[in-house]
Amino acid sequence: MEDFDRLMTSQVLQTDEEESIRPQSLEEYIGQDSLKENLKIYIQAAQQRNDVLDHVLLYGPPGLGKTTLSYILAHEMHTNIKIVTGPSISKPGDLCSILTTLEAGDILFIDEIHRLPKIVEEVLYSAMEDFEMDVMVGGENGQGGRSVRLPVCPFTLVGATTRAGDLSAPLRDRFGIISKLEYYNEQQLSRIILRSARVLNVKIEEDAVIEVARRSRGTPRIANRLLRRIRDFAQVLNNGVISKMIVDEALAKLHVDNLGLDEVDIRYLKGIIERFHGGPVGLEALANSISEETTTLEDVYEPYLIQIGFVNRTSRGRVATEKAYAHLGYAFEK
Repeated sequence: MEDFDRLMTSQVLQTDEEESIRPQSLEEYIGQDSLKENLKIYIQAAQQRNDVLDHVLLYGPPGLGKTTLSYILAHEMHTNIKIVTGPSISKPGDLCSILTTLEAGDILFIDEIHRLPKIVEEVLYSAMEDFEMDVMVGGENGQGGRSVRLPVCPFTLVGATTRAGDLSAPLRDRFGIISKLEYYNEQQLSRIILRSARVLNVKIEEDAVIEVARRSRGTPRIANRLLRRIRDFAQVLNNGVISKMIVDEALAKLHVDNLGLDEVDIRYLKGIIERFHGGPVGLEALANSISEETTTLEDVYEPYLIQIGFVNRTSRGRVATEKAYAHLGYAFEK
């Protein structure tokens, strides 16, 4: 199954329409309390100094609010934001053209910053540290040119990544604020679902909120996506009111079980248990056995399965736990 067809993926889908329910301030933002409190201090200090906010690196699984936080930082600092992705900046000239459009105090948000080419990173170093960039002018085919240092307006770089370990040390060291976003608990997700329901003008009962939160894999993006899908069932089957019965019926039809696992997760777990006798199994062998990319398994499927204790990563490979066997109805053998 392609990831863009997968309901329970934490990646952005075209149908998500996140803009309509995105919180606009730190006060509205739910969860990540420690990070939020620290950001309030950093923002207030920067404003008192009449300075730009220090560069920020946010890392953690997808769907936890890294992009939303970048919008909020721009709103709190009363400035503009430019959003790009690491893969879209393939050469230094791409980065230079972006930096020259920034005004003083603006925020540049680079998603998947770990995928920046090294040659682009090297231009970014001086831009982050000195607000200057080195540009090659003259010459042909890279020969005979000379380097010219051009100033750029002071800006804040907000980098987001799901793979902090893939960032080069020189780039990572240039961020003054480095924070990891954690999975959300059910209480936090319930508050997010209630807020989204108000924004979308959807009626939802209390036990339905709890049930949606329980199946949202600790991820706000998935919680909001489930809310929209369940809203359709409620509109047709229950006069627009989301009850627990409607949640159960809708998610049964969408093949999402009581822990938020879908067909892809089940196929992943069965691959370890049935084909490799519970593991350990290497990532490449497992990926080939279920026809998935290794990076997709590592970044998209595994984080939640590890979080709930269904899979362990060992030096020898992936191992399914006793909890995974019990959930799928298999007898566990040591």
